[in-house]
Amino acid sequence: MARDMKLGWDVEALKKAYRQGYMAASMGMDKTRCPYRGEVVVAAWEAGWDDAGEIIQEQRAMGDDLFSQIA
Repeated sequence: MARDMKLGWDVEALKKAYRQGYMAASMGMDKTRCPYRGEVVVAAWEAGWDDAGEIIQEQRAMGDDLFSQIA
């Protein structure tokens, strides 16, 4: 597995951080609550958070939220 020993991250760690950032935004967690410290891993978490935020905004704009689907 590709790993940058000097920086302490690997591809799997970045994927995990992205997924966790995506989930955090989906649950309404503030972007400032990122649990990571390394620049690269923080960037991956924030990318996931940003992507989820964009999708949520698009769904709201179209009125495609969970409650409208249930009704």
